[in-house]
Amino acid sequence: MRTRVHIIFYSMYGHLHAMAEKVAEGAREVPDTDVILSQVPELVPDSVLEKSGARALRARFSHIPVAAIDDLRKDDAIIFGTPTRFGNMCSQMKNFLDQTGPLWAEGALIGKVASVFVGTATQHGGQETTAFTFYPPLLHQGMILVGVPYSEARLTTLDEVTGGSPYGAGTLSGSDGKRQPSQNELAIARFQGRHVAEITRALKRGRETA
Repeated sequence: MRTRVHIIFYSMYGHLHAMAEKVAEGAREVPDTDVILSQVPELVPDSVLEKSGARALRARFSHIPVAAIDDLRKDDAIIFGTPTRFGNMCSQMKNFLDQTGPLWAEGALIGKVASVFVGTATQHGGQETTAFTFYPPLLHQGMILVGVPYSEARLTTLDEVTGGSPYGAGTLSGSDGKRQPSQNELAIARFQGRHVAEITRALKRGRETA
């Protein structure tokens, strides 16, 4: 019996891509787990990406396929990664979620596990509000939410500025985007991937043997 964990992210400058890779790494540590990594479609015009310098950075992970709505039917767990835009998820991710109406109508995502990780420019730039506003659509889909419990002791780190909360892993990019995910943030992301995969595996096995 294998478990399918799907990590779907959007990344403009590579920070959320780095976090997604660590989430995937953690999920792969759980036996009998298939991990799929994909990204949501870009909505920003190429000319704007070029001007901001994001186009060249995005080329580094252009090999990662674009997520298809129908693929979510196959998943046992979906872990979403989004940067923050004014305290909320980015428009690219919201656009993707808005297309899941047919799945909602069928109840196709009911009982699947869901989790979220985020990125902000500043320490108080909306990591928690982004997670909070991301979770209602997932609850409307009937999904089971999983965060990051305090058994992950790195959440309590005080000797450095760090992202992450009980609502999901997080990273800080700095206002100029130059700060990369720290080792502490990447470790929390890895923990989240493993934690979600473990719960999903146990849930699926329990259902199969019920």
